[in-house]
Amino acid sequence: MQASSFGRVLIDATAVPADRGGVGRYIDGLVPALDAIGCDLAIACQRSDAERYGRLAPAATVVPGPAAVSRRSARLAWEQTGLPLVAQQVNAKVIHAPHYTAPLRSACPVVVTVHDATWFTEPGHYERAKGTFFRSAIRTSLKRAARVLVPSKATRDELIRLLDADPTRLDVAYHGVDADLFHQPSEAERARVRSRLGLVGPSCPSGYVAFLGAQEPRKNVPNLIRGWVSACEGRTDPPALVIAGGSGHDGEIDQAIAEVPARLRLLRPGYLRFADLPGFLGGADVVAYPSHGEGFGLPVLEAMACGAAVLTTPRLSLPEVGGDAVAYTGEDAAKIGADLAALLDDEPRRRRLSEAAHTRAAQFTWASSADAHVAAYARAAAS
Repeated sequence: MQASSFGRVLIDATAVPADRGGVGRYIDGLVPALDAIGCDLAIACQRSDAERYGRLAPAATVVPGPAAVSRRSARLAWEQTGLPLVAQQVNAKVIHAPHYTAPLRSACPVVVTVHDATWFTEPGHYERAKGTFFRSAIRTSLKRAARVLVPSKATRDELIRLLDADPTRLDVAYHGVDADLFHQPSEAERARVRSRLGLVGPSCPSGYVAFLGAQEPRKNVPNLIRGWVSACEGRTDPPALVIAGGSGHDGEIDQAIAEVPARLRLLRPGYLRFADLPGFLGGADVVAYPSHGEGFGLPVLEAMACGAAVLTTPRLSLPEVGGDAVAYTGEDAAKIGADLAALLDDEPRRRRLSEAAHTRAAQFTWASSADAHVAAYARAAAS
């Protein structure tokens, strides 16, 4: 089937945050891949992103939304009224709402991406109001959307198990990874990142353990910190721990940091530049991501693409992404510490994981993801 045979698709990119977190990387990876296979696209976005999407998808019609959509409440209101009007104006045959919520009334079919089911399986890991909102949004989308896209079989199965979702309307579309951005780093890239992190000089640790992601309860950062402290016991040159990414709302992180012995080095650099991510991830001794559960696990895939030795948990979708190319651990601090110590002590195993991870990551492409999305759009258009 030709990508444009069913007509134009309007993608609502107004939910993309300025920091380019998970939803931003999803849409920014998907849009150029759809454009490359000839999908007839219109893209609604925040005004600040209009030039960006014009570059990412030169053949697309880019429609900047009103300035107010940069605020979440205004964006959700505009989604219900303004987005259906834009769909009519650009003659869209399908609307793709890529972040849980969608207009309740639309003249054309709606496809919604539901990224994970942990809102239901791990409700205590979310702020109460936010969890209540997204659980309601997921239920509504499962009932009303023509098709629901999910990024893993694990998420599909959880939605069926927990919410009795109709399996005939669920489409799995794995995420991809940008192989140009996320690549095995050169020595110069590694050195540049170490310098920016302040990990240079005779008094600095010779290595580091990396974490990249939102610092929210589901990511299990406090137990990572405590596990790292345990893994460093008895080492004459203990690795630093670098926790990069947004600050999130996990108040237990500060408590765990307060327990870190003075002899150990823990850094929280916040957001890193995209250009520094290969050097940061690929330059780490271990990238640790002991999450309680993921709908997909894009940070794990991106670390794998950079040739990192990854330590994660076998929860939900993570084995679908990591396969045999990553090391697995538990969620408690003691288990994380034991498995991290074993990996730090086994350089040959880390090299094997690095090579296997880079090879496996190459199987996840945005081109394949775009094909799966187009198939879902076609099914929606025909419904």
